Amino acid sequence: QVQLVESGGGLVQAGGSLRLSCAASGRFFSAYAMAWFRQAPGKEREFVAAISKIAGSTFYADSVKGRFTASRDNAKNTLYLQMNSLKPEDTAVYYCAAAFSPSIRESDYNTWGQGTQVTVSS
Repeated sequence: QVQLVESGGGLVQAGGSLRLSCAASGRFFSAYAMAWFRQAPGKEREFVAAISKIAGSTFYADSVKGRFTASRDNAKNTLYLQMNSLKPEDTAVYYCAAAFSPSIRESDYNTWGQGTQVTVSS
């Protein structure tokens, strides 16, 4: 089983960019599909992006499509989320998660990081 630690969050102005990282420790990172979810204050956690085990396929929520890009480096055991053209509504705690197959369903992910805060000011 992997352990996940997110980093890269912070405060950015609308229209700016951030890159989140999710470092995985443990074995077999490449055996897991990975995803990003986010949770805004007072809202349920929602799917953002997912990527298959060897990065052959990516999936995005409509709200971030064309602005966010998920990628992974299996040699470095790291998942990334490049976020461009950020909007105030992107403000949330961002979590990375691992699953056996890519999915948009939170319940399919059995390992989670602690989250990193992203705040977008208007």
